[in-house]
Amino acid sequence: MKILVTADPELPVPPKLYGGIERIVDLLVTGLQARGHTVGLVAHPDSTSPANQSFSWLGKRSQNKLDAVQNTFTLWSAVKQFQPDIVHSFSRILYLLPLLPSSVPKVMSYQRYPSHSTTSWGVKLAQGSLTFTGCSDYICKIGRNAGGVWHTIHNCVELEKYTFQPKVAPDAPLVFLSRVERIKGAHTAISIAKKTGRSLIIAGNHSTTGEAGQYWQEEIVPHLGKDGIEYIGAVNDVQKNELLGQAAAMIVPIEWEEPFGIVFAEALACGTPVISCPRGALPEIVRQGVDGYLINSIEEAIVAVEKLPNIQRYNCRERVEKYFSADVIVDNYEKIYQKLFT
Repeated sequence: MKILVTADPELPVPPKLYGGIERIVDLLVTGLQARGHTVGLVAHPDSTSPANQSFSWLGKRSQNKLDAVQNTFTLWSAVKQFQPDIVHSFSRILYLLPLLPSSVPKVMSYQRYPSHSTTSWGVKLAQGSLTFTGCSDYICKIGRNAGGVWHTIHNCVELEKYTFQPKVAPDAPLVFLSRVERIKGAHTAISIAKKTGRSLIIAGNHSTTGEAGQYWQEEIVPHLGKDGIEYIGAVNDVQKNELLGQAAAMIVPIEWEEPFGIVFAEALACGTPVISCPRGALPEIVRQGVDGYLINSIEEAIVAVEKLPNIQRYNCRERVEKYFSADVIVDNYEKIYQKLFT
C-alpha cells in the first residue's frame, strides 16, 4: 500500500528532544516501510524520518489561521503528487477539509482531546471515508460522543532504546520525568520524596514566564539542592534511558486527565515502576500493584513508595513488550489500513 502520513507542523519528525506524537509518527513510518509499504510524510521541513517521499508544511503553527490555510493546500498538493491508498493524519482534521468528500480512505489519529464540533462535521463531510483512532480508551470514549468509528491504538516506545534493569540499588532515587508544571505534579512528587526520605531527581523542561514560570519559581526552586531534591534539566534519549534505569520508581502524580503519556511506557520499558494517579489513560497503562501504583493522596503515595520492593521489574518490561512496543502498534495500524483498503 501507499500510505501518506502527516504530523503537526511545529516539530520535526523525529523530534530532537521532546515530542511524543512526532516519535510515534517516525516509528510508524519506519515500521510500515519494513513491512513493504511505500510511505509519504508531510511534516516540518527539518524532519529526517526516512520516508519514501517527504513534503514540508508551508505553515509552522497549528493554531494560526493563515498557516492552516497554507497547510490545507500543502496536504492537498501532496495527495495529488503521492497518490496514496490511505491518508493517515496525526495533525489537524482541518487540513483534511478538501479531501473529506473524496473516496480515499482517511484515518484521523488523536493523541490529544478531540474537538466535538470538528469531529462531528468531519464525520458528516467524509460520508464513511474517515476512521478515527485514539491513543487510549479514554480519548476514544470522548471522541465517540461526536460520532464516527473509533479504534483504540495506544502509543508506543522503541524497545531497543530502553535497557531493562532487573535490579536497582536499595537507595535508588525516585525520578520525576516530564514537563515541570502543575498538572504534572512535580510539587507533589517533592512532598512525597521528603515524607518518605527518598532522594528525587527532577528532569524536564520548565517555563520561566507567566503562571507556569511563577509555579517553577515559587513551588519548585526553593526545594532544589535540599533534602536530596535535584533538578538536572532536559534529557535526551540516552540520558533518559540511564535516568529511568537507575530509578526505584518514576513518580509523576498528575493533576489532569492524561491522554496517554509516552514517558510512562518508557519507564516501564526500563523495568521501572510508575507511581501516578488514576486519571485519564493511566489505568490503561499501569496495573495496580503489578507495574506500579495509582494513588489518590500523598498518604497513599507514601504507602506505595514503601511497597516498591513488591514490584517485579520484569513485569513492567513485559507489559511494554506485549502492549506498547512499536511492532505491536504498527501491526494495529496496519490492520486498520488493510480493512479500509479492501
